[in-house]
Amino acid sequence: MEKKDTSALKAEIRRMCREKNAVVLAHYYTVGEVQEVADFVGDSLALARKAARTDADIIVMCGVHFMAETCKLLSPDKLVLAPDLEAGCSLADSCDADDLRRWKAEHPGYLVVQYVNTTAATKALTDVVVTSGNAEKVVSQLPKDAKILFGPDYNLGNYINAVTGRDMELWNGGCHVHERFSCDEIAKLKQEHPGAVVMAHLECKAPVLAMAEVKGSTADMLRYAQGHGAQTYIVATEAGILHELQRTCPECTFIPVPPEVGEGGVGCQCNECQYMKLNTLEKLYECLRNEAPVVEVAPEIAVEAVKPINRMLELS
Repeated sequence: MEKKDTSALKAEIRRMCREKNAVVLAHYYTVGEVQEVADFVGDSLALARKAARTDADIIVMCGVHFMAETCKLLSPDKLVLAPDLEAGCSLADSCDADDLRRWKAEHPGYLVVQYVNTTAATKALTDVVVTSGNAEKVVSQLPKDAKILFGPDYNLGNYINAVTGRDMELWNGGCHVHERFSCDEIAKLKQEHPGAVVMAHLECKAPVLAMAEVKGSTADMLRYAQGHGAQTYIVATEAGILHELQRTCPECTFIPVPPEVGEGGVGCQCNECQYMKLNTLEKLYECLRNEAPVVEVAPEIAVEAVKPINRMLELS
């Protein structure tokens, strides 16, 4: 299939960014052409922090909704936009504010540690947030006798329990993309590519992580590949990361782990988040042109939601 020419659309997006003093952020899991036109590409919290340090008047977050909320929390005086408000997150949706409020009521006296992949309203009920890159370090610094509720990602919490010796209570949530990786698919790829290095995101299940030589965030995977030269890598995370991996490590070979074969018996060759893929160049263009959709966070939620982020930054 012939690739369509998007150069004119990209040029117009960049022109509007200059005209409106806007900065475009793209998560690693968005489509390649969106990453190519962005000012910054990265993980959600890192992007929000970079945007906060700029003098931009407008932030466009090409990712999912909670990421745009985080941008607003860290840049309350900037206009924050999202190309598609339907770009949600199965993990964030698995534990909303009402869920967390009930869980806390069932466990009085517990510290609440939440993965950053949560809504602002959920963060407002949290003591400290963590990322996949700093969760081990942050949790290790909490009081040894602290009773902890960790959510919403069960797999990440299970991994942190294992490496820190903690016994945190875990919320049974998960990412619909990372839950679909299987050991069988990785074993097949290992057989086809002997010597390949397996890299897996900490949102993957424990048996998948046990097969990986590199375990961590998407940024951890990038750093590892950039520091180890020409190798073949089997990558168990959302397939959008391959764009940045290949761009920065052109001498390496990156093979995405497909999801498990579905009920119909036909497997896809990559594992993608349909919400991330809602971010398109056309929607980004319309978003900048119309300065909409706007993402807001209620002030009473924002003042509480930024506290666990600041606490994480202190500990990490």
